[in-house]
Amino acid sequence: MSGQYRRVGAARPSHLMFTGGIGALIDLPNFSVIVKGLEAWNHTGLPGEHYLIDEPRLRAAVNRRLRLYGADRVDELRSPPWAEGGDNNPQGPAAQHTGVPVTPFPQWMRCTACNELAALDSGSFELVNRNPRTPHEARFVHDCKRRGTKPLAVAARFTLVCRDGHLDEFPYVFFAHGGTGCPKAERPRMRMRDNGGNQAANVTIECIPCGAHRNIRHAMGERGRQHLPRCRGRHPHLDTFAGGDGCSENPLVLVAGASNQWFPITLTALALPAGKEDDLRALVESRWAELNMITSTAIFQAMSQAPHYRYLNEYDAQEVVDAVNAHHLAQSGKQPESTPADGEDLLTPEWQLLTSAVLPRPTEDFALEQVDVPEPLRGLFADVRQVERLREARALIGFTRLDAPDPEDPELVRQVSLSTRPRGWVPAGEVRGEGIFLRVQDTLVADWAARMETSDTMHAHRDAYAQFRTNRRSRRIPGGFHPMDHWPGARYIALHTLSHMLIRTIALECGYSSASLGERIYAGTDTDPRTGILIYTAVPDAEGTLGGLVTLAGERHFERIVRRALGDAAHCSSDPLCAERVPQKPFDYLHGAACHACLFVSETTCERGNRYLDRRYLVPLGGDPADLLTPRELVE
Repeated sequence: MSGQYRRVGAARPSHLMFTGGIGALIDLPNFSVIVKGLEAWNHTGLPGEHYLIDEPRLRAAVNRRLRLYGADRVDELRSPPWAEGGDNNPQGPAAQHTGVPVTPFPQWMRCTACNELAALDSGSFELVNRNPRTPHEARFVHDCKRRGTKPLAVAARFTLVCRDGHLDEFPYVFFAHGGTGCPKAERPRMRMRDNGGNQAANVTIECIPCGAHRNIRHAMGERGRQHLPRCRGRHPHLDTFAGGDGCSENPLVLVAGASNQWFPITLTALALPAGKEDDLRALVESRWAELNMITSTAIFQAMSQAPHYRYLNEYDAQEVVDAVNAHHLAQSGKQPESTPADGEDLLTPEWQLLTSAVLPRPTEDFALEQVDVPEPLRGLFADVRQVERLREARALIGFTRLDAPDPEDPELVRQVSLSTRPRGWVPAGEVRGEGIFLRVQDTLVADWAARMETSDTMHAHRDAYAQFRTNRRSRRIPGGFHPMDHWPGARYIALHTLSHMLIRTIALECGYSSASLGERIYAGTDTDPRTGILIYTAVPDAEGTLGGLVTLAGERHFERIVRRALGDAAHCSSDPLCAERVPQKPFDYLHGAACHACLFVSETTCERGNRYLDRRYLVPLGGDPADLLTPRELVE
C-alpha cells in the first residue's frame, strides 16, 4: 500500500490489464484500493528481461494511438514489477520494493459497530496487518469499544465520477448540511446508517454535533446532481486535481463497485514470425553505421558492387532505401513509427499470415498447421488450420469512466492518462496458448451480405447502432459526428455469432473454461472483405498450452463440434422471447436473437462486449429463410 509498503493483496497480470488496472478500484476482502499511476511503479533493480515485452507491431500501434490523443511516444512495453522470492520472504527486498502500488479508496470509512463515518486522515481508523504472509487479512479497525476486538471499518461505498474521467470522494459533510458546513464544528463527526429495505439506496448521512441528516437517495441519478458540488477534477491514481475552477462537468454518484467506473483502453497483437520486411529492418538497425548513407538507389548500386557489401544483392534496392530513410526519420523523431492510412491495423498482417498459401516456418512463438476440412462442412468453411503455438502481447494505454471506449472510434470517449508526465513506457502483458483458425467461404459470405442490404432485421441492427452512438454518455471531442461511422457491417455480425456458437461448444469439450478462450474476428471492410475467425486460449499460465483446443480442429472432431454448435444455437431456454428479439426503438441494444442462455460469453472472451450477435442468421428461428448464411444441409 502506498506510503506504508505493506502487502495488502495479490492480482494476476491479466487482472491488471482488463479488470483492475491503473485508476481502477480493486475490492480486497476488507476494504478497496485504487491502483496508482506509472510514477509510483518501480522497476529499479530488476533485469530488463524480467519485465520488457518485445513486440514491435504492438509498440508501433500504441504510439499511433497515443499520437491520436496528443501524448508522447513510448519506447518500451513493461510488465508489472515482480521479483522471485516475494512470496517466500514477505519481509525481504523482493516483496518490499516490487509490486504494484495502491492506496485505499474511498478513503472515507464506516465503523461496522458504531456507524461512525470519517476519513482516514482523521486518525479514527488504524490499519492492522500483523502477519505479512497473509496480506488478505489486512483491514482497518475502529477503537470504539473499551474491551474485546476492535470492530472492522469498511469503505464508505459512494463515489463521484464525471464524464471527463475524474473520480472523487462523496462530499458527506457538504451533502448532509445542504451545501454548507456544520455550524458547530469545522470537521464534524459523521455517522452513516444503512436503513435497509428494498430501495436501491436507503442510507442516511448524519452530522453528530448539529444533527443535520439526509438520505443518500437525494443525490442519486440525474436529479441528484443539483444537490452535489461541481467536479473538482480529481485523479486519485495520480494524486492530482484539475486546479483553478476545477472541472466543468457535474459529477454522478456511483457505488464503489459499479462496473462502469473503469473501462480499460487496450491494444493486443499476435507475435508473428519475422518476414522479409522485418529481416530488412533488423539488418538496417544492426548495421546502421555502414548502411546509413544509402539514401538513393544509385548509392545502393554503387555500394552493392563492393566485396564487403555483396550481401545487399539479396535485397531489392528500393526496399533497402525505404528502410534506411524510415530509420532516419525514426531517429529524428519526425516519424516515430510506420503509420498506416487509417489507425492501427493490427489484424491485416495476422490475416495475411493465417491465410497464406505457404505455411510459415514454425517458431517458438507461432506454429501453424493445415487441417483438411470435412466434406460435409466444405460448403461453409474454406480453410481450417491449427495454431499449435501463439503468443499474444497486450498493452494498456489509458482508461475511461462511465462509458466504455469504442475500439473503432477512440475519440468518441474521453481518455484518462496513466501518468502525469511522459514515462516512455506503458504497462503490458503477454500470454501463450493455442488456437483454431477458420476461414468461411468467401463467396458464401459475399452473397449473404448482398442479400442483407434489403433485410428488415439488418436495417433494425443498423438503426440500433445509430441510436446507440447517439446515446453515448461521454462528451464527444468537437468535430464531425455521424451515427453510422465505424458500423462493423453484416459480415461481422455473422462471423461474430458463429464464433460465439463455437466457443460455447468448444468450452464443453476442450478442457478449458470459456473464460480462458478468446476470439479475433477478421471481417475486413466492404473494399477489403475477409471471412476469418481465430478462437484461441488467452490465459497467463500453462493452462493455455495443454493441446485440448487444437485437437478439436482435427477432421475426426470438427464436424461434430460444428453440428453441435448449430444444433444448440437453434434452441434457447429463453425462447420464444430470445428468438423473436430484434433491436427496435427506443432501445439501443446491439444484439438480436442472443442472450446469456444461448450466445453470450464472458467479457474477457468477447472482443466486442457481447454486441453484434444474432443467431437468426445462422440457424432457422422461423424468420425469412433468405436471411440464413449457413448452408441448408447443415441446419435442416
